[in-house]
Amino acid sequence: MKSRIFRLGVLLLLATSFQSKANPPIEEGKSIFLSRCAACHNINKPMTGPALSGVGEKRSIEWLVKFIQSSQTLIKRGDADAVKIFEDFNKVPMPDHPDLTEENIKSIVEYIKAESKPVEAEKAPFAKPGKKKTFYTPIKLNNYAFVFGFLAVVVALVSSLYYAVQFKTFQRKKLEENKSA
Repeated sequence: MKSRIFRLGVLLLLATSFQSKANPPIEEGKSIFLSRCAACHNINKPMTGPALSGVGEKRSIEWLVKFIQSSQTLIKRGDADAVKIFEDFNKVPMPDHPDLTEENIKSIVEYIKAESKPVEAEKAPFAKPGKKKTFYTPIKLNNYAFVFGFLAVVVALVSSLYYAVQFKTFQRKKLEENKSA
């Protein structure tokens, strides 16, 4: 009986250790991505830098390591892909990350793969052509009733303020006459 419990315990321990070893590269990649990359990159849409979805399929890991560790070195050497990315994103240089190891970069790529959305599932907002709908009714200047009504309200407010000032001035003069008398 004790040996069965012991075997069950060992099996559970092994199962959890294998499971915990499967996720750390993605978790490590997520933490590195959020702290180092997320300010300029999004996985599924371009920002200051390009969208990173599918970067593991587009480029080799060796190229990614060189580019992430020092993008300007690749650009100065004339690497066509690096120069194109640099020019496509307004010649904003990517900061160098020489402290990231190949394993760190692989974990970032694994995280990007896990978070990437399939391209065919996402449709552009302009996939169905049509007229853009406004969320308000714009004022048309040919709507004379509205324009004249608006002007009448403005004139009424200005005239009521003018008469209020005149009335207050009249009250003050009357008060001064009463005090002097």
